[in-house]
Order: sequence, then C-alpha cells, then structure tokens
Amino acid sequence: MGAPRTPRKLGCPRRDTPTIFMSELDEAWTIALAEAESRARAAGRTDLSEYLALRNSNDLHRKVASDWLLTTFTTVAGEANRAGGSLQLTRDDTHRFKIENATMVGPRINLENGVRRLSVEVGWPRTPRDGFIRGGGLACGKIKHFGRKSVDEELRLILDPTGTPRWIVQENDQGFREVNEADLRRHVSILLNQPSKPFMRR
Repeated sequence: MGAPRTPRKLGCPRRDTPTIFMSELDEAWTIALAEAESRARAAGRTDLSEYLALRNSNDLHRKVASDWLLTTFTTVAGEANRAGGSLQLTRDDTHRFKIENATMVGPRINLENGVRRLSVEVGWPRTPRDGFIRGGGLACGKIKHFGRKSVDEELRLILDPTGTPRWIVQENDQGFREVNEADLRRHVSILLNQPSKPFMRR
C-alpha cells in the first residue's frame, strides 16, 4: 500500500492550469461520456454496441462519481482557504475501510483544521474475499468528522433510471436522498466550525 501524501495547504491554482469545477455529479457524468465518445471516434471505433458497452461500464461510473465527490470537497476546501482558512489536505489512494462485513478499497482524503478532521473515503470490493455491497450499489463512501459521529454520513453509489450515477444517503427512516454539492459544502462548514452557515462559493 502506498504511503499517504505529505499534507499541503490548499490555495489558489496556478494561473496556467485550467480548473474545471463540477458543481453536480450529473454534469461530471455528461462530460465523461462526451470525452469517452470523442476518444472512441478518434480511434475509429464507431460501432454503437462498443460505445454502449463503454457507457454501461461499472468502472467508469465509479471513477466519475468518486472523482466528483473528492474533487468537489477539495475545491470547496481551496475556496475556504482563499477566504482566510488554513485547511490541510492529505490523500491516500489505496485506503481500505469497512461497510458492515464488506471491505471497500479506494481513495481517501483528510481535511484538517487544527484539531478538527474531516475524512472522505470512497471504495468498493475488489476481490471475492472483500465481500459485496449489501442492498446493491456500485460503491460506498463515508464522510466522517473526528469526534462528531452525529454528523457522519454513509453514502451509496447507485444508477438512476437513466443510467446516471448518483450518490445517496439514508435519512433516518424517511428513505434516501441524493447527495449534492450543497451537502458537501455543509460538511466543510462543520469542519470550519460554522455548522449553521454552510460555506458558500464566492
């Protein structure tokens, strides 16, 4: 397993580096599909069935959804630092964590604000020994606040009827709700000790 990266303070991106901020997961999914279709056409692979197989690839769904979740957290944290915060980021791409009796393998980021810490982990079983996701789903995630278990959330990646990946979270006994950018901003606000005023984009 690779060692976690050295902590770094999130700040402004380099001016010569383009930054694409994906505000919602469905936007990220649309972009990924367009890029995949473009690459297939450039390679001369115009067969419809081949494109549909790529579109329905579970690995592509997982990658797009995981990238959206972690990129959005990282971007919001960077905005907070440009507004005067001092959040530190570390990342581990070979993290393992448990969901019930199954082992999930995937990336994790830690955001630290002094003694406060927010962990975001995403993964799915990779081998038969890792088990399976009970109740279905392509991947699972956890948003955890060190010492504040009451605001933690457990995520599940599903496909909606159109085939678009969606992160959902169970809301007590009221069923499930979709996770969106506002939810992620709320978690960063909690980390900044501003739970009643979610950190908003300037």
